[in-house]
Amino acid sequence: MSKAITIAQAQSYDAHTINQVGIPSMVLMERAALATFNNLLNDDYDLTRVVVVAATGNNGGDGIAVARLLKIRGIDVAIYLLGNPDKATPQTSQQLKIANYYHIPFTSDLNDVIHATTIVDAIFGVGLSRPITGKFAEAVNAINATDASTVAIDVPSGINADTGETLGVAVLADSTTTMAYKKIGMLTVNGKNTPVSCTWLTLAFTRRITWRV
Repeated sequence: MSKAITIAQAQSYDAHTINQVGIPSMVLMERAALATFNNLLNDDYDLTRVVVVAATGNNGGDGIAVARLLKIRGIDVAIYLLGNPDKATPQTSQQLKIANYYHIPFTSDLNDVIHATTIVDAIFGVGLSRPITGKFAEAVNAINATDASTVAIDVPSGINADTGETLGVAVLADSTTTMAYKKIGMLTVNGKNTPVSCTWLTLAFTRRITWRV
């Protein structure tokens, strides 16, 4: 499958699936998390110490759900949370509640990110439209300074999914698990710097397609 889509198309497809088909947003979030979790297990990642770096949007919710799946598997995982949890999306608020139930540790120490063996980038998804600054930029720089492998969810944080432009700073991901289709920004020279594993979620959630660029 070679099709690539824009940010507007990705958002439109999500809205159609949720509002017209009737598949809840939380189900899509769980499927995104499961796809990323499977890629972490099936590829050659050192899962000795995993840190999920997540913000409070839905991309962060995907990552928090990944942390729970890793925790249940018995893998040492922590969440480095960026942003105000009181302003999280409803789905991400629910994922935070579930993470607390499973006693997944949260950290505010960037040294935990730096010393991870694998990092899951769940800071920003396709909706990012302005440069990353402040504590978010500090986290991205810390991710890029580590020797850990980094897996991004949907797009590497800081990459404009339409143009491939770096918005201030961007995660240098070793691979990206993107949902349904590549985003057109991944086909630019800048966007091609990260391998992509694409998971195509049909209504029955049965078809999985993976490739590298």
